[in-house]
Amino acid sequence: MSSPSSTPPDVAQFRAALAMFATGVTVITARAADGSLVGLTANSFNSVSLTPPLVLWSLSKNAGSMPVFSQGSHYAINILAADQKALAQRFATRDIDRFAGIPFRTGAGGAPVLEGAAAVFECANRSQYDEGDHVIFVGEVERCSRLEAAQPLIFHGGRYYTELPI
Repeated sequence: MSSPSSTPPDVAQFRAALAMFATGVTVITARAADGSLVGLTANSFNSVSLTPPLVLWSLSKNAGSMPVFSQGSHYAINILAADQKALAQRFATRDIDRFAGIPFRTGAGGAPVLEGAAAVFECANRSQYDEGDHVIFVGEVERCSRLEAAQPLIFHGGRYYTELPI
């Protein structure tokens, strides 16, 4: 293991170190004021509090969907199941209709809840924190659900896994 240095890492070094942290994969979804749907793949998700139930995620300030998420009242955090790799890739692809042919139900505040997700957190947009090149969103969970036997989709080292590599 490298010893810490007093100078900040360059972006490539920082990204490579972050890739060593295995995470779940989420698709964050919301409904815009005009009724259109937005969604994106993200692995920046974490729990914050049990009482009240709070979770967080972050979004690049340059994201095209930033106005919808920053001004909207609700969003859904869909934790993808192991068999939803194609869905993760679809919601990470630009310039397509990400929701075309994708089954979902309408959740809290109109946010789309994706069918087959391992777990879902339907959140009120409680607070936002401007940090670096991202905005951190804290959501108050109004409803949550899970598929009892679902296995999660995992992201590590820039690749998707259905189980941790050994």
